[in-house]
Amino acid sequence: MKRLLALDWGTSSLRGAWMDTSGRVREERSFDRGILKVADGAFPLVFKACFGDWMNTDDALCLMSGMVGSRQGWLEAPYCACPAGFGELAAKLAWVEPGRVAIVPGLSCEHDGLPEARRLRRIPDVMRGEETQVFGALRLLGLREALVVLPGTHSKWVRVQAGRIESFSTFMTGEFFALLRQHSILSRTLPPGDGAFDAEAFEQGVTLALRSNSLLQTAFSARTLSLFDCLPGAALPSYLSGLLIGEELRGQTWQAKADVVIIGSEALTQRYQTALALRGVPAQRMGSEAGWAGLWAIAETL
Repeated sequence: MKRLLALDWGTSSLRGAWMDTSGRVREERSFDRGILKVADGAFPLVFKACFGDWMNTDDALCLMSGMVGSRQGWLEAPYCACPAGFGELAAKLAWVEPGRVAIVPGLSCEHDGLPEARRLRRIPDVMRGEETQVFGALRLLGLREALVVLPGTHSKWVRVQAGRIESFSTFMTGEFFALLRQHSILSRTLPPGDGAFDAEAFEQGVTLALRSNSLLQTAFSARTLSLFDCLPGAALPSYLSGLLIGEELRGQTWQAKADVVIIGSEALTQRYQTALALRGVPAQRMGSEAGWAGLWAIAETL
């Protein structure tokens, strides 16, 4: 095995890990250089400025995942259709520099749509970057079947069978939170900053969402509960977060005894673990180590 530079190059940030020949992370770096902050044609320059010293060896290999492989990124890596495993991803790497620098393709799948509408019979879904984290988590936990949850701006729920991603669904939970938080009537009631996390208000939001029929109705309660002094203003961001995450969980189904894994930041995975517990679903959490392990596993298949 070569030494691996593993990159997570997303919309807003660039993160890298330098891994030795046994797959151990020796050093990590992070930059505020997401793809939206890179000018056209400047990806090679940013790459060299941030990681040129690590790549200045003959035995270095770089694998990148995330939005760097989108149409707005360095080089478009066509989506790999589900079901897919390590082998399918490795076979469809988009090589920026043959044998040395490559981008991992994202995944696509389809959901049932409207049978009577020719253009909407099947509804496509896509991911970039999360697939690498999923495969890394499977490798680290020794799992071949699981339901993997990746919370964020666009949360992903991924179903894995026999070590392959069979299907997934995207929920715009984080983006809806930002829209309601900043651009709706609720912004007039909520405090300027999120402040300290209020666990009780969050759990109340999750519970109400699980027992309700529509977020369109429950969301307005973030305003009325403040108007009638039922909840203090400082608790409202946590309450609204609970409503949205609860709505995300409300329509989910679980297979009996299926392993549930949550991958993401400490704060978000903790919230989802709490919300899942309110539905009686135990889950384990993972962080950035999943992404690095996934890129290493893909490198091993080359």
